[in-house]
Amino acid sequence: MPEQYTHGHHESVLRSHDKRTVENSAAYLVPSLRPGQRILDVGSGPGTITIDLAERVAPGHVTGLDAAADVVEKATALAAQRGARNVSFEVGDAYALDAAAGAFDVVHAHQVLQHLSRPVDALREFRRVLAPDGIVAVRDVDYAGVIWYPLLPGLAEWHEVYLRVHREVAGEPAAGRRLKAWAREAGFADVVSSASLWLFETPEARRWWGGSWADRALHSSFAQHAVERGIADRAGLERIAEGWRTWAASDDGWFLMPHGEIIARG
Repeated sequence: MPEQYTHGHHESVLRSHDKRTVENSAAYLVPSLRPGQRILDVGSGPGTITIDLAERVAPGHVTGLDAAADVVEKATALAAQRGARNVSFEVGDAYALDAAAGAFDVVHAHQVLQHLSRPVDALREFRRVLAPDGIVAVRDVDYAGVIWYPLLPGLAEWHEVYLRVHREVAGEPAAGRRLKAWAREAGFADVVSSASLWLFETPEARRWWGGSWADRALHSSFAQHAVERGIADRAGLERIAEGWRTWAASDDGWFLMPHGEIIARG
Protein backbone atom coordinates (compact mmCIF):
# COMPACT_ATOMS: atom_id res chain seq x y z
CA MET A 1 0.00 0.00 0.00
CA PRO A 2 1.30 3.50 -0.81
CA GLU A 3 2.25 5.43 2.29
CA GLN A 4 0.06 8.35 3.28
CA TYR A 5 1.26 11.86 4.02
CA THR A 6 -0.08 13.01 7.40
CA HIS A 7 -0.63 16.62 6.33
CA GLY A 8 -1.79 16.06 2.76
CA HIS A 9 -1.55 18.85 0.19
CA HIS A 10 -4.22 21.29 1.27
CA GLU A 11 -3.46 24.94 0.54
CA SER A 12 -2.73 25.54 4.24
CA VAL A 13 0.06 22.93 4.10
CA LEU A 14 1.62 24.12 0.85
CA ARG A 15 1.45 27.68 2.18
CA SER A 16 4.00 26.74 4.84
CA HIS A 17 6.16 24.75 2.41
CA ASP A 18 6.38 27.68 0.00
CA LYS A 19 8.43 29.67 2.53
CA ARG A 20 11.26 27.13 2.70
CA THR A 21 14.67 28.01 1.28
CA VAL A 22 18.20 26.70 1.64
CA GLU A 23 18.92 29.53 4.05
CA ASN A 24 16.09 28.75 6.48
CA SER A 25 15.84 24.99 5.97
CA ALA A 26 19.21 23.61 4.82
CA ALA A 27 21.90 25.98 6.08
CA TYR A 28 23.88 23.02 7.45
CA LEU A 29 24.33 21.79 3.86
CA VAL A 30 25.71 25.05 2.41
CA PRO A 31 29.41 24.39 3.23
CA SER A 32 29.19 21.13 1.25
CA LEU A 33 27.71 22.64 -1.93
CA ARG A 34 29.94 23.10 -4.99
CA PRO A 35 29.34 24.28 -8.58
CA GLY A 36 28.74 21.38 -10.91
CA GLN A 37 27.30 18.96 -8.35
CA ARG A 38 24.51 16.55 -9.25
CA ILE A 39 21.82 16.71 -6.55
CA LEU A 40 18.71 14.65 -5.90
CA ASP A 41 16.16 16.42 -3.70
CA VAL A 42 13.81 13.78 -2.31
CA GLY A 43 10.42 15.05 -1.20
CA SER A 44 10.91 18.30 -3.07
CA GLY A 45 7.33 19.53 -2.60
CA PRO A 46 6.68 22.94 -4.18
CA GLY A 47 10.33 23.14 -5.26
CA THR A 48 11.50 26.24 -3.42
CA ILE A 49 14.48 24.53 -1.78
CA THR A 50 15.21 22.55 -4.95
CA ILE A 51 15.41 25.65 -7.13
CA ASP A 52 17.53 27.40 -4.51
CA LEU A 53 19.94 24.44 -4.56
CA ALA A 54 20.08 24.59 -8.35
CA GLU A 55 21.07 28.24 -8.27
CA ARG A 56 23.88 27.44 -5.85
CA VAL A 57 25.41 24.50 -7.77
CA ALA A 58 25.02 25.74 -11.36
CA PRO A 59 26.03 24.50 -13.88
CA GLY A 60 25.31 21.31 -11.97
CA HIS A 61 21.84 19.77 -12.21
CA VAL A 62 19.27 19.23 -9.47
CA THR A 63 16.45 16.69 -9.72
CA GLY A 64 13.43 17.18 -7.48
CA LEU A 65 11.47 14.05 -6.60
CA ASP A 66 8.01 13.90 -5.02
CA ALA A 67 5.29 11.29 -4.71
CA ALA A 68 2.47 13.71 -5.59
CA ALA A 69 2.02 14.43 -9.31
CA ASP A 70 0.09 17.67 -8.78
CA VAL A 71 2.85 19.03 -6.53
CA VAL A 72 5.46 18.11 -9.15
CA GLU A 73 3.47 20.09 -11.74
CA LYS A 74 3.45 23.16 -9.49
CA ALA A 75 7.20 22.87 -8.84
CA THR A 76 7.88 22.56 -12.58
CA ALA A 77 5.83 25.71 -13.21
CA LEU A 78 7.71 27.59 -10.49
CA ALA A 79 11.06 26.61 -12.03
CA ALA A 80 9.91 27.91 -15.40
CA GLN A 81 8.68 31.13 -13.82
CA ARG A 82 12.04 31.68 -12.13
CA GLY A 83 14.05 30.73 -15.22
CA ALA A 84 15.79 27.80 -13.50
CA ARG A 85 17.13 25.70 -16.37
CA ASN A 86 19.35 23.31 -14.41
CA VAL A 87 16.52 21.77 -12.40
CA SER A 88 13.83 19.22 -13.21
CA PHE A 89 11.04 17.57 -11.26
CA GLU A 90 9.60 14.09 -11.44
CA VAL A 91 7.24 11.75 -9.63
CA GLY A 92 9.02 8.97 -7.79
CA ASP A 93 9.37 6.61 -4.86
CA ALA A 94 11.94 7.23 -2.11
CA TYR A 95 12.29 3.47 -1.63
CA ALA A 96 12.94 2.75 -5.32
CA LEU A 97 14.78 5.62 -6.99
CA ASP A 98 14.87 5.60 -10.77
CA ALA A 99 18.60 6.23 -10.92
CA ALA A 100 21.79 4.26 -11.37
CA ALA A 101 24.23 3.60 -8.57
CA GLY A 102 26.56 6.54 -8.07
CA ALA A 103 24.32 8.96 -10.00
CA PHE A 104 24.37 11.83 -7.48
CA ASP A 105 26.91 13.82 -5.51
CA VAL A 106 24.31 14.90 -2.95
CA VAL A 107 21.03 13.30 -1.92
CA HIS A 108 19.00 15.77 0.11
CA ALA A 109 15.78 15.17 2.05
CA HIS A 110 14.05 17.83 4.12
CA GLN A 111 11.16 16.83 6.42
CA VAL A 112 10.83 13.49 4.63
CA LEU A 113 12.02 10.63 6.84
CA GLN A 114 9.56 11.52 9.60
CA HIS A 115 6.72 10.57 7.25
CA LEU A 116 8.12 7.19 6.14
CA SER A 117 7.34 3.90 7.85
CA ARG A 118 10.75 2.53 6.74
CA PRO A 119 13.22 5.42 7.02
CA VAL A 120 16.24 3.12 7.20
CA ASP A 121 15.27 1.44 3.92
CA ALA A 122 14.94 4.87 2.31
CA LEU A 123 18.41 5.85 3.56
CA ARG A 124 19.84 2.64 2.11
CA GLU A 125 18.34 3.57 -1.24
CA PHE A 126 19.78 7.10 -0.97
CA ARG A 127 23.17 5.48 -0.29
CA ARG A 128 22.82 3.26 -3.36
CA VAL A 129 22.57 6.19 -5.79
CA LEU A 130 25.35 8.17 -4.11
CA ALA A 131 28.72 8.78 -5.78
CA PRO A 132 31.71 7.32 -3.86
CA ASP A 133 32.63 10.70 -2.38
CA GLY A 134 29.05 11.96 -2.13
CA ILE A 135 26.89 12.87 0.85
CA VAL A 136 23.38 12.29 2.07
CA ALA A 137 21.96 15.35 3.84
CA VAL A 138 18.81 14.99 5.92
CA ARG A 139 16.90 17.39 8.19
CA ASP A 140 13.78 16.55 10.18
CA VAL A 141 11.84 18.26 12.92
CA ASP A 142 11.32 16.61 16.33
CA TYR A 143 7.66 17.25 17.10
CA ALA A 144 7.96 15.61 20.51
CA GLY A 145 10.34 18.40 21.52
CA VAL A 146 8.43 21.50 20.38
CA ILE A 147 8.04 24.30 22.96
CA TRP A 148 5.42 27.04 23.02
CA TYR A 149 4.11 29.90 25.07
CA PRO A 150 1.52 30.90 26.28
CA LEU A 151 0.60 27.44 27.59
CA LEU A 152 -2.79 27.33 25.92
CA PRO A 153 -5.04 24.27 26.35
CA GLY A 154 -5.78 24.28 22.61
CA LEU A 155 -2.10 23.87 21.75
CA ALA A 156 -1.64 21.16 24.36
CA GLU A 157 -4.56 19.30 22.77
CA TRP A 158 -3.06 19.89 19.32
CA HIS A 159 0.27 18.39 20.41
CA GLU A 160 -1.30 15.24 21.80
CA VAL A 161 -3.56 14.76 18.80
CA TYR A 162 -0.82 15.51 16.27
CA LEU A 163 1.65 12.97 17.69
CA ARG A 164 -1.01 10.26 17.69
CA VAL A 165 -2.26 11.05 14.18
CA HIS A 166 1.23 11.17 12.71
CA ARG A 167 2.22 7.82 14.24
CA GLU A 168 -1.00 6.11 13.15
CA VAL A 169 -0.84 7.41 9.57
CA ALA A 170 2.86 6.78 8.87
CA GLY A 171 6.25 7.52 10.31
CA GLU A 172 7.74 9.00 13.46
CA PRO A 173 7.08 12.65 14.44
CA ALA A 174 10.10 12.66 16.77
CA ALA A 175 12.40 11.86 13.84
CA GLY A 176 15.00 14.57 14.48
CA ARG A 177 16.60 12.77 17.41
CA ARG A 178 16.70 9.48 15.50
CA LEU A 179 18.47 10.54 12.28
CA LYS A 180 21.96 9.60 13.41
CA ALA A 181 20.83 6.15 14.56
CA TRP A 182 18.87 5.54 11.36
CA ALA A 183 21.86 6.50 9.20
CA ARG A 184 24.18 4.20 11.12
CA GLU A 185 21.68 1.35 10.78
CA ALA A 186 21.52 2.04 7.04
CA GLY A 187 25.25 1.37 6.80
CA PHE A 188 26.80 4.83 6.63
CA ALA A 189 30.31 4.81 8.05
CA ASP A 190 30.62 8.55 8.72
CA VAL A 191 27.67 10.46 10.15
CA VAL A 192 28.02 14.08 11.30
CA SER A 193 25.09 15.38 13.33
CA SER A 194 23.95 18.93 13.95
CA ALA A 195 20.79 20.69 15.09
CA SER A 196 18.95 23.91 14.32
CA LEU A 197 15.72 25.65 15.24
CA TRP A 198 12.72 27.29 13.72
CA LEU A 199 11.34 30.00 15.97
CA PHE A 200 8.04 31.76 15.30
CA GLU A 201 7.52 34.79 17.53
CA THR A 202 7.21 38.01 15.51
CA PRO A 203 3.69 39.21 14.66
CA GLU A 204 4.20 38.30 11.00
CA ALA A 205 5.59 34.84 11.81
CA ARG A 206 2.78 34.15 14.29
CA ARG A 207 0.11 35.14 11.78
CA TRP A 208 1.69 32.92 9.13
CA TRP A 209 2.39 29.83 11.26
CA GLY A 210 -0.63 30.08 13.52
CA GLY A 211 -2.94 30.82 10.59
CA SER A 212 -1.56 27.87 8.66
CA TRP A 213 -2.17 25.48 11.55
CA ALA A 214 -5.60 26.88 12.36
CA ASP A 215 -6.60 26.03 8.78
CA ARG A 216 -4.84 22.66 8.81
CA ALA A 217 -6.68 21.68 11.99
CA LEU A 218 -10.00 22.00 10.16
CA HIS A 219 -9.41 21.39 6.47
CA SER A 220 -6.25 19.33 5.77
CA SER A 221 -5.68 15.58 5.63
CA PHE A 222 -4.50 15.84 9.26
CA ALA A 223 -8.06 16.76 10.27
CA GLN A 224 -9.54 13.95 8.19
CA HIS A 225 -7.15 11.38 9.67
CA ALA A 226 -7.86 12.58 13.21
CA VAL A 227 -11.61 12.14 12.82
CA GLU A 228 -11.48 8.87 10.87
CA ARG A 229 -9.24 7.27 13.49
CA GLY A 230 -11.27 8.51 16.41
CA ILE A 231 -8.40 10.58 17.79
CA ALA A 232 -10.36 13.84 17.73
CA ASP A 233 -13.87 14.95 16.89
CA ARG A 234 -14.94 18.10 15.10
CA ALA A 235 -15.36 19.97 18.38
CA GLY A 236 -11.80 19.05 19.36
CA LEU A 237 -10.46 20.27 16.03
CA GLU A 238 -12.34 23.54 16.50
CA ARG A 239 -10.70 23.95 19.91
CA ILE A 240 -7.30 23.31 18.36
CA ALA A 241 -7.90 25.84 15.58
CA GLU A 242 -9.03 28.44 18.10
CA GLY A 243 -5.94 27.70 20.20
CA TRP A 244 -3.73 28.48 17.22
CA ARG A 245 -5.63 31.68 16.48
CA THR A 246 -5.34 32.77 20.12
CA TRP A 247 -1.62 32.02 20.12
CA ALA A 248 -1.07 33.95 16.87
CA ALA A 249 -2.83 36.99 18.32
CA SER A 250 -0.83 36.96 21.57
CA ASP A 251 2.03 39.46 21.84
CA ASP A 252 3.73 36.87 24.09
CA GLY A 253 3.39 34.14 21.45
CA TRP A 254 6.53 32.01 21.01
CA PHE A 255 6.84 28.63 19.25
CA LEU A 256 10.11 26.73 18.84
CA MET A 257 10.68 23.66 16.66
CA PRO A 258 13.96 21.71 17.11
CA HIS A 259 15.46 19.92 14.10
CA GLY A 260 17.98 17.14 13.79
CA GLU A 261 20.37 17.21 10.83
CA ILE A 262 22.88 14.73 9.45
CA ILE A 263 25.48 14.63 6.72
CA ALA A 264 26.30 10.99 6.03
CA ARG A 265 29.13 9.47 3.97
CA GLY A 266 30.45 6.05 3.11
